[in-house]
Parts: sequence; C-alpha cells; structure tokens
Amino acid sequence: MLIWIILIGIPMLFGLYAQFRVSSAYNRNLQVPSRGHITGAEAAEAVMKHAGITDVEIVEVEGQLTDHYDPSQKRLALSSDIYRGTSLASLGIAAHEAGHAIQHKVGYAMMGIRQTLVPATQIASSASQLLIILGIVLLSSAVGGLLLTLGAGALAVICLFQLVTLPVEFDASRRAKVELVDLGILDADEMHGVHETLDAAALTYVAAFVASLGSLLYILMLLSGGSRRND
Repeated sequence: MLIWIILIGIPMLFGLYAQFRVSSAYNRNLQVPSRGHITGAEAAEAVMKHAGITDVEIVEVEGQLTDHYDPSQKRLALSSDIYRGTSLASLGIAAHEAGHAIQHKVGYAMMGIRQTLVPATQIASSASQLLIILGIVLLSSAVGGLLLTLGAGALAVICLFQLVTLPVEFDASRRAKVELVDLGILDADEMHGVHETLDAAALTYVAAFVASLGSLLYILMLLSGGSRRND
C-alpha cells in the first residue's frame, strides 16, 4: 500500500495540483489586459516575423487551452480567447506557440526527437491502459505477465515522449518571454502575468511525466513480484 501511495497516489495529487494551478493562473491573467492592446494572433505573427517565419498559418480554433503548433502543417492554432484576446495570458500563450514555430525553423533537436516519437506514442497511449488492466487481472498466468510486460513497454514509450517534451516546452516559454519584451509587445513590469501563466502550464507537463514514471515503476514492481512467484 505504501508503494502505491508513493508511486501512484502522490503523483496523482501532484497532477491535480498542477491542473488547479494552471487553471487559476490562466483565468486570473486572462482578465488582465495588456497596455498595448495587441491581440494574441498579432503577437504570434510579430514573434514569428521577427524570426523570419512568414509561411506559418495562424488560425482560430474552438475550446479552451487548445492552442498548439502543428509542424507538419506549419499551422499555429489559437483558441478564441487567445487569438482575439489582449490579456497577459493571451499574449503569453500565443508567443509560446510561436516559440514552437521558431524551434521548428531553427531545427531544435529535442523538437525533432519529439516529432519522431509521436506515432509510437499515439499507439502506446491507445493500448497501454487495456494491456495493463488485463495484465493485472491475469497476473498469475503467463498471458497476464506478457500483457503487463507489453503494457510496461507502452508506458515506457509514453514516459520517453513526456521526458523529451519537457525541454521543448521550457524552451518555447523561454523564447516567448524574451520576444515579448524585446519586441515591445509587453513592458517588463507586465511580465509577471506571463511568467505565472507559462510556468503553471509547464508544471502540468512535469506532473504528467512524474505520474507516468510512477505508474511504470509500479508495473515493473508487479512484474518483478510475479517473476519471483513463478520461480
């Protein structure tokens, strides 16, 4: 039970805390207007233009915090609050996504590795839970051990993807913060809201990695126990 609490329970609570923090920071700074009244779409365009990027389409998408950059399509998608908004949160998130476009242009190595892992991670994400559940239910049998081993392999792929994602996200936020000030989009004393929003978002990626790693270690312990019983 103690091992479960350490490897599963605590990371789960950490994940809930990270989600609460990003939601709180986002909603708070979404209400703080920037002095320049530049929209998120305009900020993203300015950041990319400064980096010499002119072939990336900026589009508005539905949802909240659905913002992302698609390197395969050279498409930067911003949710309505970010695309049209002039708040500190809007500008920070828009510049962050533009930071990913800059990473793509300059050939940032970790982003390239992350993109290479996407197909395997998609397969692993869709299969891991079923394999693990069936493996635990049938753990006393050889089939159960095999399924759990496959589930552990899928979790390992997910962990690797999430580990590589961390420097990609941190670097995009670093680029965003620098560009917002250097381009005069925000004054230095407005950056607190940007730091708060982007740092909280980064924490969710850390929490996701910690949770996956904890689950992987727990599964490996189950497999080790099963092997000893079979011996």
